[in-house]
Amino acid sequence: MFNNYDDEIWDEHQWEAHLNEIEKQNTRLQKFIAPESPDRSPRWLNLVKESDSAFDAVDAFIEEELRFDDSYFSDESDDDDFDDSLWEEWEEDLFLDEEDDFDAGEEWKELSDDFALTNNGSIEMLSTYNQSRKLAAAILQWAEATYPHQACSNLVEKALHIGAKIAGGYSFGFEHEFLGGNIAYTKRALYCANDALTILQRDLKDTDLLTRKTYRHFHEQIFELRNDIGIYIQELREAFYDGV
Repeated sequence: MFNNYDDEIWDEHQWEAHLNEIEKQNTRLQKFIAPESPDRSPRWLNLVKESDSAFDAVDAFIEEELRFDDSYFSDESDDDDFDDSLWEEWEEDLFLDEEDDFDAGEEWKELSDDFALTNNGSIEMLSTYNQSRKLAAAILQWAEATYPHQACSNLVEKALHIGAKIAGGYSFGFEHEFLGGNIAYTKRALYCANDALTILQRDLKDTDLLTRKTYRHFHEQIFELRNDIGIYIQELREAFYDGV
């Protein structure tokens, strides 16, 4: 994936340009992994129906999104032939193994986000990621009953992508040469959170699709998550520039 670039360490802006190129090329992979349903129902709704819980649906969505991104595959791979071994290798690196030394006893529960922001950590220790999963699961449970209202479906899509983009960024790790990619990807989670707030305020606030209590809850949770992602991005930037 670096064939057209020199050996310089990319910053977040160079990574953003690279990721934008990738997004233009991944349509075929998306159709290969998750083809459109015969009744044209949204992907998230099918995942809800196929999953045992809203959290399982969220996790399935995130897994699919990570598979969609060509940045996880070598340039030599045929995009018509998805290599499951690449996903398995990535999954082992992203999530802490159950028998890992860091998971011994209850000690890992006492570790802060500082430990999560290392190559020995796990995304399951990252508070912003856990917040995003809880938010997406809650919105999924609510939206299933409101389908096929388009604004509700739009809110679901943005909420689901928040966690997927955080996970995509985390998968780059925290080595200096890849921190720019981590930042660029996590910024996309921030954009999704902003979009979710806009949809909630502009398209759903004055409808009978959700109660005032539910609206306030979603607004507070998205607003808080958006701010926490912003702080997380700033921490990543500080780490990047400290390493320059």
